[in-house]
Amino acid sequence: MDFSITSKSPETITSYLIVGVFADRKPTHAAKLIDKVSKGTLQRNLKSLNFSGESGKSVEITNLPGVKAKAVLVIGLGSNNCKIDFIRSIQNMFKRMRESKESSINLYLPELKAPGVNRAWMWRQISSIGTNADYQYQLRKNVLDGKSLSGATRRVSAQIEGKVTDLDRAHFKQGHAIGKGMNLAKDLGNLPANICTPTFLADITKKLGKLNKFPVKCLGEAEMKKLGMGALLSVSQGSDQPAQLIHATYSGGKKNEKPIVLVGKGITFDTGGISLKSSGEMDEMKYDMGGAASVIGTLLAISEMKLPINVVVLVAAAENMPSGAATRPGDVVETMSGKTIEILNTDAEGRLVLCDALTYAEKLKPAAAIDVATLTGACIVSLGKVASGLFSNNDELAEQISHAGTVSWDRVWRMPIWKDYKNQLDSNFADLANIGGRAAGSITAACFLAEFATAYPWAHLDIAGTAWVSGKNKGSTGRPVPLLCEFLLHRS
Repeated sequence: MDFSITSKSPETITSYLIVGVFADRKPTHAAKLIDKVSKGTLQRNLKSLNFSGESGKSVEITNLPGVKAKAVLVIGLGSNNCKIDFIRSIQNMFKRMRESKESSINLYLPELKAPGVNRAWMWRQISSIGTNADYQYQLRKNVLDGKSLSGATRRVSAQIEGKVTDLDRAHFKQGHAIGKGMNLAKDLGNLPANICTPTFLADITKKLGKLNKFPVKCLGEAEMKKLGMGALLSVSQGSDQPAQLIHATYSGGKKNEKPIVLVGKGITFDTGGISLKSSGEMDEMKYDMGGAASVIGTLLAISEMKLPINVVVLVAAAENMPSGAATRPGDVVETMSGKTIEILNTDAEGRLVLCDALTYAEKLKPAAAIDVATLTGACIVSLGKVASGLFSNNDELAEQISHAGTVSWDRVWRMPIWKDYKNQLDSNFADLANIGGRAAGSITAACFLAEFATAYPWAHLDIAGTAWVSGKNKGSTGRPVPLLCEFLLHRS
């Protein structure tokens, strides 16, 4: 999608025109101009159609007298001080645009008065939602060809009331980059597991590094074995697909500035291993690399934004399969940290690949590390599909992530990792077990990871409920790319 900022007055527009109306048919400045040119016909039409200006609703009006535009789409903006009303309105607008197959639109909006909302936020939302809305999945092996990352070739000219500045243009571009990052994450998540293997994720990240000029190295199983990553390798040993530890370094900040490390769980398919899952909806286990997809998508976004910050992306990629070589329940493995784990359930594999990646991250001396994982069904029970679970050993870091989630509307809810819960991970045969029973499943999983992230500020995002949707509209959501980008924008 091609975005630009226009300075033309709405009544001079000849192509597709979009204006907003607040609740109770209160017109915006642009709507007033169109109503004036049409000698009140716009408002009479809205009244006859019983259009109240409710958020997420819209109505198309053609042949307005005195109006040059071939059609005017009026979108309901709801309340002038409600962030979610604006988001719903923009989502609905781009949905209508896609359905109508309009190739060029002109959007005119007022500056909102909502708490925590400013022009920068509005510009980013318009371009990120627009880019994301035009995503269309295609089965192909080159997901960096740009076909779905930028959406179809459509032109969007927009104006927010007030003087346009270079900062407005910069924030518009930032939103476009965030949308492209979401689309890459969606592409990676939606690809079938016979294409999107650990090696495929490594190759895509290498291509991304080559395109955006940052180094990427990938550790194979022999190198991981030398490092003592027995937990990660215990997951992949039942599969014919070799594991990969992907290490990408984006250096946009000062030379000696400590990096933010993003760690993604990259289980490209999860059968549960010997602790085999039930067959119902097992096809959706291709989404178990949603954490990896989101950190790779974030890497694309920040490199396109050229953020002045140092970021390292680590992806612990493996396939969890049952075979004669697979890890058995009751096996004990030694991690890179030296701690031993009794594997009571091979379907609790995400924490096994992440724990070694978190130990590896310690070598990088991070300012903070955030791991992102489709980790537990228990988190879906707790928070559903609305919020991601947030766990952290650092209150300041947790507050920054929570704030970023609220600003981007990619929300999280913080949950405890009190020591009381760690007792559920006690083992008679190792330093800890990989599961703690049914009670507080998402919490004990986070407590497990916390044991390997003691040397730096750390947070864990459980995105099991938010990384994809099931049913008729099945597909990857691209979350939490907006949250991670907002967090990094704030840190930079």
